[in-house]
Amino acid sequence: MFKHYTLLLFGLVLLMASCEKPAGEGGTSAIYGKAYAEVYNEAGTEIVSQYYAADEDVFIIYGGENGTYDDKFATSHDGSFRFENLTIGTYTLFIYSRCLDGCDSGYDIVEKKIEITENKSENNIGDIVFNR
Repeated sequence: MFKHYTLLLFGLVLLMASCEKPAGEGGTSAIYGKAYAEVYNEAGTEIVSQYYAADEDVFIIYGGENGTYDDKFATSHDGSFRFENLTIGTYTLFIYSRCLDGCDSGYDIVEKKIEITENKSENNIGDIVFNR
C-alpha cells in the first residue's frame, strides 16, 4: 500500500512540474505602452513632426528566443497598445522604424524587452519611439 502512495505522490509531483507554462498567452498579466513617431525630413536630418501614432503595428515575441513574432496589435487613436493574458516570462516588443542611415531594407527595428515576474501584474513598457 505504501508503494502505491509513493507512486501516486511521485506522479502528482511530476504532473505539477510539467504544468509550468512558458512565456505567452494563458496568464493573468498585461504589457502596455504607447507608440511615438518622430517624422524626419526627406534627408533624415531634422524632425519635422512628432506624435503618438494611431494604427501602428506593435509586435510581441514570447520568450525572446526566436525572431518570429507571436502576436501583433494595432495601436489605438492615442498610440496606446496593450497585450493581455500573458504568463510570467520574458517578452520582446518591437516596431518597424524608418532607417535614417542607409540600411538595405529601408527600415530598422526598435525593440524593448520586458520581464513579467508576477501574475496579475500590469507592466508599463513606456513609449516605443520610432522614425517615420
